[in-house]
Amino acid sequence: MGIPARDIEHAEGYIVRYDSAKAGTRVYAMAAIGVGVCAAAILLGSEILIALGLGALATAYYFYPFLEARRARLGANEYGIFIEGFGLIDWRSIRRIELVPTSVRSIILHELQVQLSQPVSRALLVDWRRMPLYRRLMRLPWVITPDDNTLHVELDSFKQSPETVHRTLQSIWQHYRGW
Repeated sequence: MGIPARDIEHAEGYIVRYDSAKAGTRVYAMAAIGVGVCAAAILLGSEILIALGLGALATAYYFYPFLEARRARLGANEYGIFIEGFGLIDWRSIRRIELVPTSVRSIILHELQVQLSQPVSRALLVDWRRMPLYRRLMRLPWVITPDDNTLHVELDSFKQSPETVHRTLQSIWQHYRGW
């Protein structure tokens, strides 16, 4: 047992990555649309088209992490759960881990909810929330609700199924908590 990883690039253990086949098309399509619309805007001298093209390019930039298929986004090891752009959460700081399905129109989305038993500042063994500006403008896989101290992670973009991710994290959590 060594020390916790200083960043997600060096994290080891159970690792979950984005499935670039599921969401990568969105990035390429928006980039192509953005370049095409910007080129048309330059040829036609249209400010409205340049704004639309830049909007499409900004969307492609926001979703760029989906193309980084080798980069870990979520995982767990003997220290706790680690989440890209958030940090490494100590196992003892976790009150519950649940998989919550949400129906949006005719689609069912899956969200992992990790409720913390203490404030984030004490729950994190390693804080990865400080990132360079270029990285902060990209999509992060989590949102936290401060009122109930719950971390929400959308699981449908990952390579493993939401049920597999939840079951594995639940098993590792129970193992390291000694349950």
